[in-house]
Amino acid sequence: MVYACGGANENDAVQREAGLAAAAGAVRSGQLVVLPTDTVYGLGCDAFDSSAVQSLLDAKGRGRDMPLPVLVGSWSTVDGLVLSVPHQARLLIEAFWPGGLSIVLPHAPSLNWDLGDTRGTVMVRMPLHPVAIDLLREVGPMAVSSANRSGHPPATTAIGAQEQLGDSVSVYLDGGPSGDPVASTIVDLTGPHPLVLREGAVSLADVAEVVGTEVELAR
Repeated sequence: MVYACGGANENDAVQREAGLAAAAGAVRSGQLVVLPTDTVYGLGCDAFDSSAVQSLLDAKGRGRDMPLPVLVGSWSTVDGLVLSVPHQARLLIEAFWPGGLSIVLPHAPSLNWDLGDTRGTVMVRMPLHPVAIDLLREVGPMAVSSANRSGHPPATTAIGAQEQLGDSVSVYLDGGPSGDPVASTIVDLTGPHPLVLREGAVSLADVAEVVGTEVELAR
């Protein structure tokens, strides 16, 4: 089912509310949903439902060697997901969340989840999109990847995602075109120094300015 969530009139507001309710119900029952984000459309599920995570990987045609990122709906949510939040991570969160910056940290060992072959880490981000934020605040952390089959271009519209993923997804939230498909910048804070794994929406120079030290770009 596709729900329009991007308009501003009364009918759009009703459709948005219905879509969010349907998406939240789908996530809680272990199903997949497509949601708009500030980068491209995402394919998501409950981060703590290992069966749903496997369904997401299957829908994309993606292996466990590419573990799934986790989206959160607030700054504070990350505290319950990782072993600790170092000072540099706090600085980056305050500067760039919500927005196009993903942070890799050691995950909390007590968590009962399976995001793929993570080697004890998790990549977390808070997206700058009201529909995504509302859904995340309703259902909690979600495992989210780009809404496309592996090897195909990321979807920038809900219909584009539906053309690739079809009936494997229970609910499509249509927030309108996502604009230019700019990936998030990924900063790895699991080592002794910050390492940018991918430069995207946030520049290397901006990351370095916030953390107050030179930052390397992975080769």
